[in-house]
Amino acid sequence: MTKSDLILKIASDKGISKARAEAAVNMIFDCLTHSMVRDERVEIRGLGSFEIRKYASYKGRNPRTGDSVSVRPKRLPFFKAGKEIKDIINTDLRRTMEVSTVAEDLPALRLAKAR
Repeated sequence: MTKSDLILKIASDKGISKARAEAAVNMIFDCLTHSMVRDERVEIRGLGSFEIRKYASYKGRNPRTGDSVSVRPKRLPFFKAGKEIKDIINTDLRRTMEVSTVAEDLPALRLAKAR
């Protein structure tokens, strides 16, 4: 889903204009961004939390030339999904869908090798 898809969904579900839905979405995103710029953690119950993780400077390597380069310290946004959304995503997941057993894969492997 893109930002414009979200705006259209809100506008149609709530019966408001696209302009009002866009203003609401932009305001939410702006609030999230400004809070993270101020190093505040943003927690939305039922969805998850947004925070900034800080990384120190380090010596890296340029993969093309092999030269050593200094990487500046940085701050990156991080999202951690909440328990509720994890449970919703995993409701239809069954054990058989997670990992196939080796015995199940053997006949297909034998056929592939025979051809």
